[in-house]
Amino acid sequence: MKIEVGEKAPDFTLETQSGETVSLSDYVGKKNVVLYFYPKDMTPGCTTQACDFRDHHASFEGVDAVILGVSPDPKEKHKRFIDKHDLPFELLVDQEHEAAEKYGVWKLKKTFGKEYMGIERSTFAIDKEGRLAKEWRGVRVKGHVEDTLKFVQNELNH
Repeated sequence: MKIEVGEKAPDFTLETQSGETVSLSDYVGKKNVVLYFYPKDMTPGCTTQACDFRDHHASFEGVDAVILGVSPDPKEKHKRFIDKHDLPFELLVDQEHEAAEKYGVWKLKKTFGKEYMGIERSTFAIDKEGRLAKEWRGVRVKGHVEDTLKFVQNELNH
């Protein structure tokens, strides 16, 4: 499934690291959402990305934006990841890749000649009305969080 900028972002309900449920629609009318999909807790790229979001968390809060990380890892692993790196935002469990498929980030990947299905690192900025404002697909970690923050500050902060 492919969504277009300006369209309503697909809703989902997923469990957090603490076992609560969160729906994207919970934030409509209240907050901008930075929804980022990442492959796996505790891996180098994913750790760098999560820590970059952590380090800029106050700036995102300052522009009325909530950060939600999504991966197929179970809640126990998310909890360890959050505790180890002191992450101040929710990580959502998408073991059935329901949200990943809605956002078109569950893809055939290839590593060392081996093919498998997995998450394509991607970020979606969703405005307070619940519409997709911008997407970044196939993200390279370096500088990405800063780019995302700049977009939210300049385009969604009104």
